[in-house]
Amino acid sequence: MAHAIHARLDARFGVDRPLAADDARSQASDARLDDILGDILGDIQISVHEELSAVEQDWRDFERRADGTVFQSFDWLATWQRHIGTLTGVRPAIVVGRDASGILFMLPLATRAVGFARELTWLGSDLSDYNAPLLAPGFSKRFDAAGFAALWAGITDCLQGNARHRYDVVNLTKMPAVVGGQPNPLLHLGLTVNPSGAYLTHLTGDWETFYAAKRSSTTRRRDRTKRKRLSESGEVRLVNPESAAETLSALDILMTQKARLFSHMGVGNLFARPGHAEFYRALASEPATRPLVHVSRLDVGATAAAVNLGLTWRDCYYHLLASYDDGELSRFGPGAAHLHDLLHLAIDRGFKVFDFTIGDERYKRDWCDTEIELHDYIAAATWRGALIAMPRLAGQRLKRWIKQTPLLWAIFSSARAFIGSLKQRLRG
Repeated sequence: MAHAIHARLDARFGVDRPLAADDARSQASDARLDDILGDILGDIQISVHEELSAVEQDWRDFERRADGTVFQSFDWLATWQRHIGTLTGVRPAIVVGRDASGILFMLPLATRAVGFARELTWLGSDLSDYNAPLLAPGFSKRFDAAGFAALWAGITDCLQGNARHRYDVVNLTKMPAVVGGQPNPLLHLGLTVNPSGAYLTHLTGDWETFYAAKRSSTTRRRDRTKRKRLSESGEVRLVNPESAAETLSALDILMTQKARLFSHMGVGNLFARPGHAEFYRALASEPATRPLVHVSRLDVGATAAAVNLGLTWRDCYYHLLASYDDGELSRFGPGAAHLHDLLHLAIDRGFKVFDFTIGDERYKRDWCDTEIELHDYIAAATWRGALIAMPRLAGQRLKRWIKQTPLLWAIFSSARAFIGSLKQRLRG
C-alpha cells in the first residue's frame, strides 16, 4: 500500500518524484515519504468490514463516546441495510481506524453500482439527513488538513486494493461542517455546498418562555385562534402511542398523508421505493430501534389531524417526518399545532436541541437559531467515474442556483406540481 499512498501524497503535497523507480533519488524520496507518512499516521491501523455484525459490538461501544449523529448509529444503519441496502445491491464498507488507545474513527461507507460504474457513498445516504464519520474525542486536534489527507489516502487505498470495494466515483453528500463539537475532517477534501440546508434550535427555559421568545404576540394570538377552531371539531390532544401496533397504525396514517402530499407536489412517493416503507415500520416497531424513535399524533376528535416520526439521540430531538390531514381541518394548521406540542414535549423531556433536519421549508427558519450548511464531495477515481462526476457536479450547481433564487424555485415548484397533477389525472 505504501507506494500507492506515496503517489497520492505526491499529488497533494507537491512532492516531485523521479521517473526511475530504482533510482537512488527515488529510494531517498520513498524513505522521506515513509517518514512523513509515519509521522502523520503513526501506529494507526485501517480495516474495512463488509459484514456489519463483525463490528457491531465495537460500533455500539464507540458510538457511546464518539461525536456523530443518530444517522451514524449502528441500529439506524443496520436496519437500513437489512431493508433497503440488500434490495438495491449496496455493499457496506465500514472503515475503522485504530491505534493503541482504541478506535479513532469509523466511516460507515458503502459501494454500489451506478450504471456502468461503481460509486463510493455513505451507507444509508438516501435516508440519512446528515452523513458523517464517527470521531473519537480529540480527533480534530490530532489531524490537521495534511494529516487527514494522508489518512484519506490510506483509506482509499484500502478500499481500492480490495476488488469487492473498488469504485470509480466518490459521492459523499449531506455532510455537516461540524460533527458533535469537532470540525468535520472531510471538509479538508475540497467540497461543494449541497443545494439544501438544515436547521435547528436550542431549547431553553420552559415552553411558555421559549414560545414567547420565538413568536410575536400577534403570531401567538393567531396560533390560539387556529387551535380554538380545531377544537370546534373535537378534542385536540397529543397522542404518543405505547404499543408497537398503535405505533404502526399511526405510521401508516403518516405514510398515507405524505403520499397525497408527494402527489400534490409532483414528486415521487418516498414510501413506494423498494424497502422504504418496511424500513420505517421496522425502525418504529423493533425492540432494538424503538428507543430511537418517537411517533406521535395530533388527534382532533376521531381524526388523526397530524402525525410525526421523530428520532431521539442523546440531548437532541430530530424532527424527521411530518404529515397532516389535507381535508377541512387543514385550514386551521394542524401541522403547526402538532409542532408546538412536540417542541413543548421536547423541552419537558429535557432535550437541549430540536433539529428540524434537512430541507428549506419556511417554518424551519421561523423557529431556528442555527442554520447548518451541508457539503458534498464528488470526485472521479477512474475515467468511468469522470463521466458520472462531471454532469453530477453541474446538476448540483444548477439545483442550488434554482433553490437559492426564490422566483426560479417558485416557478420550478409550480411546474413540478402541475406535471404531477397531470400525471395523476392521466393515471385516473
